[in-house]
Amino acid sequence: MTTHCCEAMNRRLDVDCDQHDDPFDCPDALIGFSPKFQEYGLLIHDGGTSSITIDFCPWCGRRLPESQRDRWFDELERRGIDPSEDEVPTEFQDDRWLSAG
Repeated sequence: MTTHCCEAMNRRLDVDCDQHDDPFDCPDALIGFSPKFQEYGLLIHDGGTSSITIDFCPWCGRRLPESQRDRWFDELERRGIDPSEDEVPTEFQDDRWLSAG
């Protein structure tokens, strides 16, 4: 389990809803975290899976980790993998790729 910047963030990311399996469907889920990109975002509840990336915690005000999205794509490109066409290795599905190397 990832420990986030504060207990309030931990609670908000650990919403356990008995009515919705997907946080994008649950009105109580306000924030999301992408382990592979190390990104936090405010969930947009419009029927899709969009979010607005945030740089600071709304509860404690701490700066959140820098996004690794560009680095993720760069590393796949370096390996000759096109994520829109090729199968992405399992270690790139979460944060394991950050410690490989």
